[in-house]
Amino acid sequence: RVLPDFFVIGPGRTGTSSLFHYLYQHPSISKSAYDELGFFDVNYHLGFNWYRSLFPSIFNRFFVKMKTKIFLTYDVTPSYVRRPWVAKRIKDNFPKSKLIIVLRNPVDKSYSTYNLYVKQADERRTFEEVIKDDINKISNWNVKSKDDEYFATKIENSILARGFYHEQLLVWYKLFSKDQILIISSEELSGDTRNTMNKIFKFLNLPEYEIPNTKKINVSKSAPMNEETRKLLISFYKPYN
Repeated sequence: RVLPDFFVIGPGRTGTSSLFHYLYQHPSISKSAYDELGFFDVNYHLGFNWYRSLFPSIFNRFFVKMKTKIFLTYDVTPSYVRRPWVAKRIKDNFPKSKLIIVLRNPVDKSYSTYNLYVKQADERRTFEEVIKDDINKISNWNVKSKDDEYFATKIENSILARGFYHEQLLVWYKLFSKDQILIISSEELSGDTRNTMNKIFKFLNLPEYEIPNTKKINVSKSAPMNEETRKLLISFYKPYN
């Protein structure tokens, strides 16, 4: 079996699940068994034989190349971006791979994450109570070095800090060249899907292709955010991004 040619590294709650389904509609792209493989973070101990088992066979690659002359496959795992040890592992194993990042307004992303926790983790507090607690904790962080421990403990356990994109991306830009990284916005992926996909295909050196199905995946509906809360978070995020 083959290994991935490119990665969608996150973040979560930005449309990466939809992107997973959009990508393999291109005739030259075959998908992995599922999205959020998590190999380079939580499943690394399972080894590359396990990782290979999740990707298309060499026969699949052969037949795709017979038809289109190009074959690509990919790993979509939205937690990768906030874990610098993952960046180092991918660099060590796939130094020439391309990386796609979907960034969403961190205010909206934090609210979406909260609503997911309400549904899946039995969060009983209001969003305002959660962010007040989170802001207080962040203001008391005594961070000497933004090392792996900082990302594994502080960032990992904070709804708001997961939206500190700048410090997360610095790690990737130190290891990979700019022409290996494509950043798109969640808003353009959602609102202008076909053109955005062709921007991605161009980045992957693939011919343009009008994907037939632009249905959004894992979309959750929730009440609008309180406007005062939004203003608070816009102000909160300014120094970080």
